[in-house]
Amino acid sequence: MKTKAQYKVKNWNAYDASLKQRGSITFWVNEEVIEQWRNQQKTGRKGASNYYSDTAIATMGTIQSVFHLPGRQAEGFLESLFMLMGIELAVPDHSTLSRRLSKLSVKLPVVPKDEAVHVVVDSTGVKVYGEGEWKVRTHGVGKRRTWRKLHLGVDEGSGEILAVVVTTNDFADCEVLPDLLEQIEQPIEQVSGDGGYDTFDCYDTIAERGAKATIPPRSNAKMQQHSNTQARLYPRDENLRRINQVGRKQWKQESGYHRRSLSETAIFRLKTIFGGKLKRRFFDNQAVELFLQCAALNRMIQLGKPDTYKIEN
Repeated sequence: MKTKAQYKVKNWNAYDASLKQRGSITFWVNEEVIEQWRNQQKTGRKGASNYYSDTAIATMGTIQSVFHLPGRQAEGFLESLFMLMGIELAVPDHSTLSRRLSKLSVKLPVVPKDEAVHVVVDSTGVKVYGEGEWKVRTHGVGKRRTWRKLHLGVDEGSGEILAVVVTTNDFADCEVLPDLLEQIEQPIEQVSGDGGYDTFDCYDTIAERGAKATIPPRSNAKMQQHSNTQARLYPRDENLRRINQVGRKQWKQESGYHRRSLSETAIFRLKTIFGGKLKRRFFDNQAVELFLQCAALNRMIQLGKPDTYKIEN
């Protein structure tokens, strides 16, 4: 019987400190944020301009997600923080937060790299509302139960989330890949995804970025071009030809396909930290709520990651 591979963490002390730092409630508010807290820009249209800046809305929305607080509790929590810090700043009302959230633009914090990245892509469902698991198992799924689909593009090297797209649950993964890659400004060396991305459009989109596509073809996949053709060889045919030569298992090892599981690791982190359930009622607000969670997760990853090595039996 084959035993499961075991790994050991090299940098345990640094990783342990970073995990504790993730739970810290120590806050730093620099002068720039204080100056930008209140919106100074006028719309030029009729009616009053927004009192709070996007920075204020994003701060409150992030705190609400990280600490799992309902709207009013998030408002009271932030007011208490400012009082303890001796900062005289007004806090957005929970209804203001809900109203402004849909138009908020969120930029993912990513550490810049000089070299091209290996992007691993995947998607997952996030609960919007509905009964708990016990209720579903006992009485079945209710009519109101629904999901949102979160699509991620993750840096295989750092674990950071590079791109996010939120859709309803009737969008296929292959339809969203172009939008994911469009968000990534830095060069892409390789894109790895599961069989849900095995379409000609996905291969063409990846080729346009000058990247290698590592996507397992379907079991009944057919060659589009023979190897002796004068035309440019199609990447999907190259994958299928190599699989026929050495087998699917060895192809996955050679191509680095197993690194695709790191996208599932990012999804696991996101759901473990933030609960895997959305608080908002409207789609645009739900999308921004997920964007803020991904941005917060990147900050946590940047605090420190485990450096592991495989233990040989």
